[in-house]
Amino acid sequence: MNKKRVFTGAATALITPLTADGIDYDAFGKLIDWQIDSGIDALVICGTTGEASTLNDEEHIAAIAYAAKRINHRVPLIAGTGSNDTEHAIKLATLAEEAGADSLLVVTPYYNKTSQRGLIRYYTRIADSVSIPIILYNVPSRTGVNIEPATFAALADHPNIVAIKEANGNLSKIVETMALVGDKLDLYSGNDDQIVPLLSLGGVGVISVLSNLLPEKTHDIYARFAEGNVKGSAALQFEMHKLIGALFSDVNPIPVKAAMAAMGFCENYLREPLIPMEKAAEEKLLEAMREQGINV
Repeated sequence: MNKKRVFTGAATALITPLTADGIDYDAFGKLIDWQIDSGIDALVICGTTGEASTLNDEEHIAAIAYAAKRINHRVPLIAGTGSNDTEHAIKLATLAEEAGADSLLVVTPYYNKTSQRGLIRYYTRIADSVSIPIILYNVPSRTGVNIEPATFAALADHPNIVAIKEANGNLSKIVETMALVGDKLDLYSGNDDQIVPLLSLGGVGVISVLSNLLPEKTHDIYARFAEGNVKGSAALQFEMHKLIGALFSDVNPIPVKAAMAAMGFCENYLREPLIPMEKAAEEKLLEAMREQGINV
């Protein structure tokens, strides 16, 4: 692959610390610094986990601009953009680039969805509007639309389209995709419970919710695999399976926001319609965190 690689290893799909008054930038800055000091390989700002869907455009771009200054090129900044309105997606993409993003994570259109031909046009127009790399984000459980392998292949030759964040959960489809585009697009796991399986298919990392809590261990899943220690990588995947399950026992980012609040990083404040998880489920999450040595 001769395109610019965005990162290898683990990128955290970072929460956005919020209060009733808006973004808590003091907490945001401390969280960014802790992630980088803990060895994370890249940061995704304003993705699904960052509650981008309930940030207005001004907040969305302000968060990216703040993060760009705080990160200060220590790790790549990947900005979450995308919309169910192509013109709005182009606007967010261009503003994110201007705000200092190193690359973009662009989700498929949602609710109104589109055809595979529509996806090709959507991604091509966005990629034509910027000069930074784009990661295609496929998460049909959220959007109701799946990027088919042939569609990835049709987009793979665009110079600004460099990678896939794959969260469709269908390993057979991912095999088909990589057979078509493995030498043209990097693959990142979008599911924490499938990091090792996707690495085995040629993946170069994960865009992770888990790494909000455990950046070093999540990075180590990749690092062990890259060193040829597949059993060691799988052992970490197995070890964290219970915690990963707890982090997805309610709609993301409800559990991870509760977890990060318990660790003292932020308030457990979510923008409605998201609301805090039930106490019984939260107790199971805290128990799984304690088993990983997290002090809560």
